[in-house]
Amino acid sequence: MTRHDSSADRAAADGAVRAVLDGLYAARAVGGAGAVIAPYASDATVVLPGSYLAGRDEIRAAMTDAFARPLNGSRAGHEVQSMGFSDACVAIVISKGALILAGETGPRSENRALETWVLSRDDGTWQVRAFRKVPAGSGPSQQSYREDQ
Repeated sequence: MTRHDSSADRAAADGAVRAVLDGLYAARAVGGAGAVIAPYASDATVVLPGSYLAGRDEIRAAMTDAFARPLNGSRAGHEVQSMGFSDACVAIVISKGALILAGETGPRSENRALETWVLSRDDGTWQVRAFRKVPAGSGPSQQSYREDQ
């Protein structure tokens, strides 16, 4: 991946992309599917274990259903592991995520994940274009995450 022309440009883009992801997790803490998917592009895709969701409407429907049932009262955390830019308008982020279900004090190993995000900047606004989540292993390198509340 190429770098931006200056370290200041790179730092600004890095901060803006992190702000989008942090905002997603902050919105998730409130429990609103609509707020969670707000930064998704209209043609975004999501790949979850056993699921492929195409477009913001399909993603919203799945999230609304999830928040109504299995995710009701849950919390999530994430930690960016790496971020790269293919150009000034496309970011690829790898993060670790963890889901803490209602009534639990910490994430179970099956609720830890490795996540890949692709974001693009359109008209100055960063949007999620693609998200992929796969189960993480239970080794020591998979144990850290940041819980967002």
